[in-house]
Amino acid sequence: MSLHSLIAALPKAELHVHIEGTLEPELMFEIAQRNGVEIPYRNVEEIRAAYEFHNLQSFLDIYYAGAAVLLHEQDFFDLTYAYLLRCKADNVVHTEIFFDPQTHTARGVAFETVIGGMLRACEAARKEWGISSLLIMCFLRHLSEESAFETLEQALPFKENIIGVGLDSSEVGHPPSKFERVFARAREAGFLTVAHAGEEGPPQYVREALDLLEVARIDHGVRSEEDEELMERLVDLQMPLTVCPLSNLKLKVVGQLAQHNLRRMLKRGVLVTVNSDDPAYFGGYVNHNFTELADALDLTAGEIRTLCKNSFAASFLSDEEKERWCSRIDKIV
Repeated sequence: MSLHSLIAALPKAELHVHIEGTLEPELMFEIAQRNGVEIPYRNVEEIRAAYEFHNLQSFLDIYYAGAAVLLHEQDFFDLTYAYLLRCKADNVVHTEIFFDPQTHTARGVAFETVIGGMLRACEAARKEWGISSLLIMCFLRHLSEESAFETLEQALPFKENIIGVGLDSSEVGHPPSKFERVFARAREAGFLTVAHAGEEGPPQYVREALDLLEVARIDHGVRSEEDEELMERLVDLQMPLTVCPLSNLKLKVVGQLAQHNLRRMLKRGVLVTVNSDDPAYFGGYVNHNFTELADALDLTAGEIRTLCKNSFAASFLSDEEKERWCSRIDKIV
């Protein structure tokens, strides 16, 4: 079996995907027309051309503009269902989906509208394809602590539908310590915690996420390699890093994929995983991230299997479910 065929055949979990970042140009255009929302693009081709950017902030500017077409529960259903259909195609059998309520509530869209559409889509995917999913609510770090506290309060009535809270958006200048009190309150309420750190921000942000936010996973974390003591700690803790190779390439965290440090970290025993981040904007869902990485870094079949097993080990599934999927990986030859 070729490496690309193996990648397609192996079951996987995706742990780092922003649902707003799965908004493909075709769906954006369709929803904009349906909702009568004016966008500065005359057709799908112009939207696709706009999905070009040169750094994290220019990406975020386009990202938030695209999210403006999402107004009704059906929009969030369509968005989430389309992503889950991609999961089915890529043999992603479990996904833990980030969503950014502040992006929508700031525009007057109710919290329950956002989560209602997402939950309906997740339930449909479970019934139709057997895909399991969990939701992680992220705070936008460029906004205030006060805004994050307000969002946390809005989430409390939906606690049983949200497994954890995260931290995303512009990293530089917005350290995890800014949200230490919010995360403490979230943990008291029973939420698990994760955080973006060490993508554009320094290794110190990873340390803060560990020490102050008490996270169960680090999202990205690729700059941890700049701090040897931190790397040893990540290995000792078996702290998962949800790495997004094509995102790192598109945002120029690495100059070319062959320079990516994922294989080095894997060889060191870091619990690294492969994810798509914002696939509509970064040019690839999970399998495309795997195949591009495998080609660029000359990954072995064994390393690909380990990465797939890592995705389940790092997930919030039960130990029994993790074992079941890892056993399934071993049986595929």
